[in-house]
Amino acid sequence: MTAADRFRAAVDSRDLAALDGLFTEDIRLYSPVTFTPFEGKPMVLGLFGVLLRVFEDIRYIGHYDGAAETSADGAEAPSAVLPFRATVNGKQIHGIDLLHFDEDGRIKEFTVMVRPQSAVRALGEAVLTGLIADGLVPTPSER
Repeated sequence: MTAADRFRAAVDSRDLAALDGLFTEDIRLYSPVTFTPFEGKPMVLGLFGVLLRVFEDIRYIGHYDGAAETSADGAEAPSAVLPFRATVNGKQIHGIDLLHFDEDGRIKEFTVMVRPQSAVRALGEAVLTGLIADGLVPTPSER
């Protein structure tokens, strides 16, 4: 079973402990709703805790393996693209997860792209609410 297969299985079973073992300590997650990436395993795991609650029915619908240039250092890394569909607050989302792996097969960089724009807004609002509720980001009045 590949790292991408293990990632899909962890998301399907909503298993944060399994995700923890798949991420590097310095993982970066590029989100469609923020300009700066989420950085480090604790923050990315916290984000996934929120995402697994927010997505009403995430399901992966494909799997493509290859290699791609990473954002962090521009080096080519083994990669996988996982197209998915989900619902957030009644909005249908179509998206892809782009996973880049390190030499040990752990996920070191993660990019999420979703459409349509109304779904991006719904996702952003739901995730921000969850991040605030979990104490991972300050409330707007605390910024």
